[in-house]
Amino acid sequence: MTKGYKDLRVWHQAMTLAERVYEATIRFPQDERFGLTSQMRRAAVSVPSNIAEGRGRGTDAELIRFCGIAYGSLMELETQAELAHRLGFLPGESLVSIMNDCAEVARMLNALRSSLSPNSARTTHPSPTTDD
Repeated sequence: MTKGYKDLRVWHQAMTLAERVYEATIRFPQDERFGLTSQMRRAAVSVPSNIAEGRGRGTDAELIRFCGIAYGSLMELETQAELAHRLGFLPGESLVSIMNDCAEVARMLNALRSSLSPNSARTTHPSPTTDD
């Protein structure tokens, strides 16, 4: 592992997702500032932060572990975005955009994990979907 986290495409995609979440939540009601607004932003920021931390730890094993943590934050974000939509805070087009970004980051995280360890392919997570 010789490259830094900024060389990872998944980190850049996760940063774009975090920006999109910040843009979407700016229109949430003021009384949600410490509720869903804060929760969604923290989950979104957690994704690229964990990728960076995993890379910064210097081993493939640590990067794999932190990619798993980042994936968990993606699932939190998806749940929170769905709730925000159900409550009328997040318009449908914003929900779709965030969910699509989450799915793309999830695919990239799984691919990165798989490329780092042959054993990780058995433990990858399914890509999130927006339809049930």
